[in-house]
Amino acid sequence: MTIPPTPMDTVTLERRIAARPETVFGFLTDREKWLSWMGADGSFTFEPGGSYRTRVTGENVASGRFITVDPHRRVVFSWGWESGPLPVPPGSSTIEITLAPTPDGTLLRMIHSGLPSTEACEAHAESWQHYVDRLATRAEGGDPGPDPWLPDTPESERDRSEG
Repeated sequence: MTIPPTPMDTVTLERRIAARPETVFGFLTDREKWLSWMGADGSFTFEPGGSYRTRVTGENVASGRFITVDPHRRVVFSWGWESGPLPVPPGSSTIEITLAPTPDGTLLRMIHSGLPSTEACEAHAESWQHYVDRLATRAEGGDPGPDPWLPDTPESERDRSEG
């Protein structure tokens, strides 16, 4: 599928997942399931206006608010780093994830908009690819293993996951 060009402040990612939208949605709206594919710890209130705060990697903490939680179809939330590698303040960008049923599962489409620079877009594109791959593995019933981007992942585990 061809994705139309996106504005300079936006990252768009599509991924087919061999799991029903209801299954994938659970990984976007349940704390334990969320943390099984992204993050070391965090607190989440999965409802419109609800906040979240999660340590994604090392000391990199993301936070924001849920804007839309439309069961099995769509989740929209603000995003930013309280502390982290890039100057993207909490609430300064928005992530929209839509889930469309397909004959073999779900088409996940993620649009991350409002990023402040080309560097931020490139870094978030790489990161979201990494985490959406982990999400797909979990939703399909697999185990992506320890996240090699977490500093407390044993080196032997990182080596195995890298190649």
